Amino acid sequence: MAVDLTVAAVPGYFASMGAEHWYLRRRAKRRGAPAPSDYERRDTIASLAMGVGSLLAPIVMPKLVKPLTPGKGRCGKALVATAVGAAAVTTIADWYTRRAGTKVAATGAEVEDRRAGLARDIAKAAGVATVVAGGIAAATWFTAKTEPSALWRRRVVRDLGTGPVQLLAAIFCWDFVYYWSHRLQHESRYMWAIHVVHHSSERYNLSTALRQPVADAFGTFPPTGAMCLIGIRPELVATARGVNLLYQYWIHTDVIRRLGPFERWFNTPSHHRVHHGANRRYIDRNHGSILIVWDKLFGTFEPESDPVVYGLTKNIETFDPVRIATHEHRDILRDVARSTTWRERLSYVVRGPGWAYERHRQRGDTAELAALEAAPAAAS
Repeated sequence: MAVDLTVAAVPGYFASMGAEHWYLRRRAKRRGAPAPSDYERRDTIASLAMGVGSLLAPIVMPKLVKPLTPGKGRCGKALVATAVGAAAVTTIADWYTRRAGTKVAATGAEVEDRRAGLARDIAKAAGVATVVAGGIAAATWFTAKTEPSALWRRRVVRDLGTGPVQLLAAIFCWDFVYYWSHRLQHESRYMWAIHVVHHSSERYNLSTALRQPVADAFGTFPPTGAMCLIGIRPELVATARGVNLLYQYWIHTDVIRRLGPFERWFNTPSHHRVHHGANRRYIDRNHGSILIVWDKLFGTFEPESDPVVYGLTKNIETFDPVRIATHEHRDILRDVARSTTWRERLSYVVRGPGWAYERHRQRGDTAELAALEAAPAAAS
């Protein structure tokens, strides 16, 4: 079995975090003021807890979701049937609610039919059930179909073997696919619900790099396993993943400012600080991992200029790992329950987080508006 580089590097994580913490404390004394890059005990513990969770999730989650995978698990068909049935019930309840509303408007009645209220409640519950069951079914099916071992058996190019050139090719291809995967996680809300964990800290130091998602099993990521179709072995794909993640670790720091010509081609702490910014001009920018050229090619690059405000446009104000991991999923389901049409329900799920925030403005959701007005920048 290939060595997981991200696990082998654990001692290096703690050594480098210790050194960074020591330096930042000395810097804070010289400046006489704290900085958002400084370590804060509760924040650091939360990041480390999420890091441990991200290591355990790939071991635990496949065992939990395998029975639910359509075409593989014993409960897959039941899950799909649940999604289809719930969708049908929701559609009928929506129709009845609209019909009752039309009658109320036509007759001038002040109180709608009690059955219309029941239909609305049924639509809320069934709509949420549809999204949950359908989302799990789609995600597990897609993951099973696109995992490296499955695509390796369907390769269209001969086995390229192993060696330095093949490894470099795997790293390069992974980096390209990662850019689009990372971008999707910012531009589609159900994917953002997974990735938002990493952006939830209002601080920025090496511990932030370890604040990783634990719910990848419920996402549909552009398949890095597609590299296997062109003859790159699954073990090289796994190694490329490790190299990619290790590279991303060191760029989560404020200690290193600028790196001259290196910044033209490669991702750096300066470029990645922008990515973690809640400033309006920094939102959804610099998605690259090792290479920054993808952002420059596809129009998502932004250089660091203004001081970075770290965190979310709507910060969650908690250090509880469970809430950190689940808060956006909870918000999505709440929005789905409030919706009255399929277009609106699906928009809350698949469109960008900014669309949801704008929809809250239109609906006059006071709690959401208050949170957004207190944020450092408007959601985009």
